[in-house]
Amino acid sequence: MSYEAAVHAQALELDRLSLEMTAAAGTGHPTSAMSVGHLVTTLMFTSMRWSPDYPNYPTSDRLVLSEGHAVPAVYAAMASLGVVVGKGDDKRKLTVDDLSTLRDWHSVLDGHPNPMEGVDFFDAATGSLGQGLSVAAGVAKAARIDRLDRRVYCIIGDGEAREGQVGEALDFIVDHQLTNVCTIFNSNEFGQADRVSGQQSPEVLTHKLQAFGFEVIEIDGHAPTEIKDAFDKFISISADENAKPIAIIAKTIKGWGAPSMQGGGWHGKPATGEALQKALAELAERRIELTSALSGTDEFTIEPPTEAPVKPENDAELPPLSAAMESMDMGHVLQSGRFATRKAYGVALRALGSINPDVVVLDADVSNSTFAETFKKDASLESRFVECKIAEQNMVSVGAGMSAAGKMPFCSTFAKFMNRAYDQIEMAINSGANIKLIGSHAGITLAADGPSQMSLPDVAWFRSFSTMTDHHGNPGCYILQPADAYAAYALTGVMAEYESMCYMRTIRADTELLYSDDHVFNLGGFETLAQGRDIVLAASGIMVHEGNKAVEILDKAGVSATLLDMYSIPFDTDKLLDIVGENGGFIISLEDNYGGGLGSAIADALMESGDGFELAQMFVKRIPKSARTADEMLEMCGLTAQDIANKVMELLGVAV
Repeated sequence: MSYEAAVHAQALELDRLSLEMTAAAGTGHPTSAMSVGHLVTTLMFTSMRWSPDYPNYPTSDRLVLSEGHAVPAVYAAMASLGVVVGKGDDKRKLTVDDLSTLRDWHSVLDGHPNPMEGVDFFDAATGSLGQGLSVAAGVAKAARIDRLDRRVYCIIGDGEAREGQVGEALDFIVDHQLTNVCTIFNSNEFGQADRVSGQQSPEVLTHKLQAFGFEVIEIDGHAPTEIKDAFDKFISISADENAKPIAIIAKTIKGWGAPSMQGGGWHGKPATGEALQKALAELAERRIELTSALSGTDEFTIEPPTEAPVKPENDAELPPLSAAMESMDMGHVLQSGRFATRKAYGVALRALGSINPDVVVLDADVSNSTFAETFKKDASLESRFVECKIAEQNMVSVGAGMSAAGKMPFCSTFAKFMNRAYDQIEMAINSGANIKLIGSHAGITLAADGPSQMSLPDVAWFRSFSTMTDHHGNPGCYILQPADAYAAYALTGVMAEYESMCYMRTIRADTELLYSDDHVFNLGGFETLAQGRDIVLAASGIMVHEGNKAVEILDKAGVSATLLDMYSIPFDTDKLLDIVGENGGFIISLEDNYGGGLGSAIADALMESGDGFELAQMFVKRIPKSARTADEMLEMCGLTAQDIANKVMELLGVAV
């Protein structure tokens, strides 16, 4: 009875602190926090193996709060335990007094979990619902690869369970036998606007989870012994990959402990004034009722994590493309003078995997097209290849979880299908994830497959992140568009050296080789392929080849054009402006995607310079349809070499 009383007492304290901190902030979700108070107490004070002094210790058990708006309960527990928070050298133990700074601009206590703001207890930013279970699965998968026995707990709201990504994550957990993930549904029956659908009721969720392949345990989410018994059962099977993964349905009350705040109408609404005093009084009454058996000697014991293994130093360098291909008995391929960038990416993955044990490769059932399968086909690397099937949102969030666990995930799929995971990508950036995204079959030269397979707004979307800085002061994302195999291979290696997000587009077709092993590529760089004096052609990806043809056409017409391979966004602005100035101030951007990408980035640079430069942008300005060949597609979209030459003549005022 004393254990139950102790848990009740601590949960009530978390509830009180949740009410007070949200009242001080004037914003927040106290009733959601109060519904998970007992779950959080049992996890953080007894069941998890972790250290409040080292909350992100590499072997510690993890708690992913997918129901991110319930975070006041976790903050309250952290303050009660004195968990270390802060950035860099400014680290200290969180105190109860700090809770009044919730959601303040200068506080580490963000409105939703956010590890990059100084709370290392969390692995990823959550709050955009439906993503946390995938993150938890990523942390757990990384633990399995590293042969660590860490356990991962994830709390999910019942309304949140409606998100399709939750189903993707459940499939993934079963596929990969991740019995080290404990999936906890907080079934408090209320969403934001109303009660949850009957499809998310405890009974229906139980049947769904059983159909997925889970062992389901239904408990009263405010009954300490039931909660502990359920977690103990999970702990007992967490290392057994032949067991069924466990899911817990915790029936809870939104606003538990304070009847005046229960039911609808309180979501995201802190209690203030008389309402706050009434709720606090109700909690006090509940405390007397539930803790009469609490003795002064009752206390919780947190089991510390196991000692972390020492990682060996790794200073090996990526070998040249030709050497890597020779090692795979593919050296003769380069002699043809053509090789697809997607294939070079696959070669780079295998070479990287051989020298960097932290590299993991995730793919969404298209590895034979993205050529991520090149990594998988190496028996020594196969265990670090993670098949995510057709579930791109889950793949990206799993990658974010693996990054939090110290891995360097390369996530690949068709560029078009990467669009489905835009929310997950943004949350990964917010989380500071060291994740690399590769979109294959990019642009319009896919031709025959038509627009359903072409990613055309992707450059503009990713480019928006290049206009801001991440938590390290770097561009939020680099967009890389290699024009040939040497560039794709080298840039894959460059991405691995950079500890933030990158997105690289690769092309399906074999393209002409433009560079060699000796060429050096850098984030923010670009290459001058032809030196002219009249106009600059600034091209990316496949359009570099079309620009090359246009240079020859223009040369015959007496126009001297400079051709730039703009393989990176952002790029060296000052260097670009100098080159444009040397070419009469005229520049044309060439890209095989919708607007808002390279051309817009150049336009911003020209505008900020204040110089009288003139820019014309050539990009895809219509919805394309299927065509038999890439050349036909370029003609359809007005992006052939001749179209480029005509645009040059128009800009320069020269008769065609």
